[in-house]
Amino acid sequence: MGSRVEQFEQIRRDRDREGLSIRGLAVRHGVHRRTVKQALASPVPPARRAPVSRPAPKLGPYREVIDEWLLADRDAPPKQRHTAKRIWQRLVDEHGADVAEVTVRQYVRARKRELGWPVGEVFVPQVHAPGVEAEVDWGEALVVFGGVSVKVHLFVMRASFSGAAFCQASLVETQQAFLELHVQAFEWFGGVFPTIRFDNLKSAVKKVLKGRRRIESDRFVALRSHYLFASQFTTPGLEGAHEKGGVEGEVGRYRRNHLVPVPQLADLAELNAMLLAGCEHDLGRRIDGRAVTVGEAWATERPLLLTLPAEPFDACDTAVPRVDAKSLVTVRQNRYSVPVRLAGLKVSARIGAREITINHGGREVARHERLHGKFGTSAQLDHYLELLARKPGGLEHSVALAQERDRGSWPDCFDALWAGLTERYGRSDAARQMIDVVLLCRDHGPGVVELAVRGALTAGAINGPAVAILARRAQSNRATPPPLTGLDARLQAHDRPAPDLTDYDQLLGGSR
Repeated sequence: MGSRVEQFEQIRRDRDREGLSIRGLAVRHGVHRRTVKQALASPVPPARRAPVSRPAPKLGPYREVIDEWLLADRDAPPKQRHTAKRIWQRLVDEHGADVAEVTVRQYVRARKRELGWPVGEVFVPQVHAPGVEAEVDWGEALVVFGGVSVKVHLFVMRASFSGAAFCQASLVETQQAFLELHVQAFEWFGGVFPTIRFDNLKSAVKKVLKGRRRIESDRFVALRSHYLFASQFTTPGLEGAHEKGGVEGEVGRYRRNHLVPVPQLADLAELNAMLLAGCEHDLGRRIDGRAVTVGEAWATERPLLLTLPAEPFDACDTAVPRVDAKSLVTVRQNRYSVPVRLAGLKVSARIGAREITINHGGREVARHERLHGKFGTSAQLDHYLELLARKPGGLEHSVALAQERDRGSWPDCFDALWAGLTERYGRSDAARQMIDVVLLCRDHGPGVVELAVRGALTAGAINGPAVAILARRAQSNRATPPPLTGLDARLQAHDRPAPDLTDYDQLLGGSR
């Protein structure tokens, strides 16, 4: 069967050669008389009218769901609202919908216009050589940590040729975070791009001069010198944003596809693990108009990058604070605990964007998540145990214990044991025994000690020594003694069973 144009041609020929009537032509060609009239009027068939109000039965059950998501987007951050593709993905993944993406796109487009949402921007396509250039930018997103809405800053580095992108979040958009995330990005890419394009971030640029000239910050210059890449800066303002549209679009695309709906997570570490998994997953996507996936294009680009230096760039600041009488050091107007034996001494602090590491005598003595803002305190109970062993009354209302509870590091069973000890031995002796129980964590680990406490509570053995016995027993059951080797031949001739202390353990367990 030929095309509609060919059918019109045959109708016109039959009319010209045989002089058939409109009715006769309609019967011969099996078409409506209206079609015959159209063919006689013009050799080009008229454009087909678009169907109106098609039912789309497969989409029907999900129209209300889509409407709920779109209406909920009114209260969501403007940059974390559903796209048509994201809606289609959620319908398939969460509802098992068997519906075409184009059907969802058509419905969402119509509904968004009804809601008065603006039409997207139009961009000029670009071309880039492999292994030459990358773009860097910051973005923002809202997430929920422990039920609290928090604004995080998204750092994105995108390969201009392949579209492979690295994304991680930071609670602050500081120069130190900017430098540290560059180091992580280069490690993830496995090399360095010869040229990286930036806008005029304060983390890199101290002053914008005429034209393309910039006065760059010393620490950014040190980073660039370490990895030997060249930096390019865009024109200030909105016009400059379009000069690195690849990463500008990537920030939005990543936010829409991985942070919609707004994720609810435990902490920043969980968020960054999720973001990194998203980076790996996106290597399998295909950019519109390309024949290969992002990962396949990246495989071509990866060998062309500059080789990583032998050592990564050290983006940490340093300080030499003195430990005060509360075994705290002050770093950037926040205080962090160290072991009490260091009170009055000077220690060295390495200040990262996410962690504070404190060293003394060439050894690490404390590590804390960095606090942002002013006058905060981060205390760890383990740092005060030697002091609390002498002053057990200080445990109950200590800042360190309160923060352990807030972090979820103090199990409920510890409080149950403490209450039982207080009832049996009094407040002072109960606190002393609890400190002994917590000290067991150093030798056996928190998990083993928690199991031992639960076992003691179940058995009704409400005292510290019983917990210690159970912890040692659990540890010994887990550890398999290594086989004896290198014995004298006379000793190897005797095959004796290993000693069994089960009966002795029963005697100890029965004594209180």
